[in-house]
Amino acid sequence: MDQTQQIPSASPLFAPARLGGLELPSRLVMAPLTRTRAGADGVPGDLMVTHYAQRASAGLIIAEGTTPNAVGQSYPHIPGIHTPAQIAGWRRVTDAVHAAGGHLFLQLQHSGRVGHPDTSGHVPLAPSAVPLPEPLHTPSGFQDAVVPRAMTARDIRSTIADFATAARNAVSAGFTGVEVHSANGHLLHQFLSQNTNLRTDGWGGSVEGRIRFTVEVVRAVVEAVGPERVGVRVSPGATVNGVEEGDTQELYPALLKALTDLDPVYLHQISADPDEPVFAEIRRTWAGTLVANPALTREEVAADGGLRRAELLLAEGADLVSLGRGFIANPDFAERLRTGAPLNELRPEFLMHVHGAEGYNDYPALERTATSR
Repeated sequence: MDQTQQIPSASPLFAPARLGGLELPSRLVMAPLTRTRAGADGVPGDLMVTHYAQRASAGLIIAEGTTPNAVGQSYPHIPGIHTPAQIAGWRRVTDAVHAAGGHLFLQLQHSGRVGHPDTSGHVPLAPSAVPLPEPLHTPSGFQDAVVPRAMTARDIRSTIADFATAARNAVSAGFTGVEVHSANGHLLHQFLSQNTNLRTDGWGGSVEGRIRFTVEVVRAVVEAVGPERVGVRVSPGATVNGVEEGDTQELYPALLKALTDLDPVYLHQISADPDEPVFAEIRRTWAGTLVANPALTREEVAADGGLRRAELLLAEGADLVSLGRGFIANPDFAERLRTGAPLNELRPEFLMHVHGAEGYNDYPALERTATSR
């Protein structure tokens, strides 16, 4: 449905919003979703062009975690943004979404120790030589993780430069901006966490040392493309991919204070819960745009796609709300939420490590003659 013809809704989720220089048609954001549908070379192809264009009615799309360099790749068929072919592939995606009236940011994700030489061709880099404590998917199936190589100061500076180059590449590919991924146990979050960052130099030890890498990456990206084009994603207290921050209550106030000085256009909190003190503290501390991503049960996803939780977060101070699984199963998810139409059932067996259209581009859209409840 053309965004100019959407049916009005009383829900605050469908009120227009401003993000930097963007006028968004709603406060509903499509969360970044790892789906492993790029080519083996990390180039977005026809599947991804179709998938994102189908979902252009989101207020904003944050496209999936995309590697800024080869060693940062996590799984097979993850997209990159560091080769000319990858940039050109993403340009096809952004052109299709723009033609459908949508807006896109691109998440930049270096996976650190969450990688394997059989996938990337490189021994993974990490803050310290602490391996992932679980097997991970590779081209030949699940394998035990390898011990990553602890990053030297030169590796750190090179990686920071790669993030800045990736941000420029994303803008040249047609993205309005980028989201720096400092969450979910990937490289930046590994620097934040005490059990994965055992360094004794200026990038480890104290809270100030452990936040340094994230702050330096965000600063380099802001300098490369401007603060109005940069968001940052965080997951306070998350233990995904085996990380343990150890001092969450001290860590995030320091990190947010340092990020505030860089003035990124938004902060994106994963597993935001208005009943938890961490959400209230982040909203109190963060003066800029806050994108909240609720942790939803399977029952909540099936019932309303997360609409009730989204409205609660908006009522408690979030500016935008990102939802994920509803967008996976519904190419017209925004329209379904707006009109109260039923949702498609999510088929979880096709979420990741499946590389075709099934479970990706074959979910049906609403019949245009269907009536809303």
